[in-house]
Amino acid sequence: MTFLDGLRRRFARPPEVVRAAVADPDEQVLAWGARARDGGWLVATSRGLRTVDAAGGAAALLPWHEVGHARWAATNDGGGSFTVTPLTEVEPGVQARLPAVRHVLTDAGELPAVVRRRVDQTIVTSRRTPLPGRGGVVLVARRVPGQAEREWTVVFDDDADRDDPVARETARQKLAETVAAEQPD
Repeated sequence: MTFLDGLRRRFARPPEVVRAAVADPDEQVLAWGARARDGGWLVATSRGLRTVDAAGGAAALLPWHEVGHARWAATNDGGGSFTVTPLTEVEPGVQARLPAVRHVLTDAGELPAVVRRRVDQTIVTSRRTPLPGRGGVVLVARRVPGQAEREWTVVFDDDADRDDPVARETARQKLAETVAAEQPD
């Protein structure tokens, strides 16, 4: 890509279909990538990730603070694939990973950089802690839009550990210790 192509891409407007699908004036389109299968776009907005189909239908929003992991694998032609692992709250303070969704893109544009920056901005701190005998948990503090306080959550490596009373108690203790250590004296 030439320098001029890079400038054009950086200052380009989103396709009309994308602009129409993201109709809320408070939600800004930040970047988009053309999807290979079935057309459409993967769109990063000020609120999160959306898919927009070729006809202009927008899928539900995946807020930035609910993106557990987003892995980008680039190809040499400007495309690549995003594998996004969403999180869902299964009970207060406990999140579970949903199945990963893979988006193959023919043209990613600025999307990989925007997604990384937006997800990173939500994470205040993240610590992985082992559980007795097996597995572990990730303790995460995130910024959630509209909340002044950071939100602490636990994500178990293995969903089965959520049902183990010893693992749950250990996770609860580790979270309490971590939150206490983060509090100013």
